[in-house]
Amino acid sequence: MPRLLTELGLGTSLRRGDYTEAACRAVKDALWHNSINLAELFGFDKSDMQIKVEIGAQQPDQVDTARVAAVFPYGTPDIVVTHGGLDVPRPDGSGNPTIMVNAALSVSFHMEPSS
Repeated sequence: MPRLLTELGLGTSLRRGDYTEAACRAVKDALWHNSINLAELFGFDKSDMQIKVEIGAQQPDQVDTARVAAVFPYGTPDIVVTHGGLDVPRPDGSGNPTIMVNAALSVSFHMEPSS
């Protein structure tokens, strides 16, 4: 399946220390800045989109991939969470750090090769 489009996003959790919320915001950042018209361009339904979702977070095991998948309005997301992003400690050292999570969304379709 050829990758047809890649979109990038950044999400944060400023106070609560919620890696999943930061990941959801990163996905929304990538999605909401764009109008992805690839389905119509190739004559597919939007539900046919195959979406590879790569999430970078300092604590990958703290990201609930089911909640991240629920953000997508259509398509089939395949979510992989790896170590990445950035945790910024509070200046006084107390409380949760500010969490920054990155997302990369790659869109593909099952396409027939042309003869």
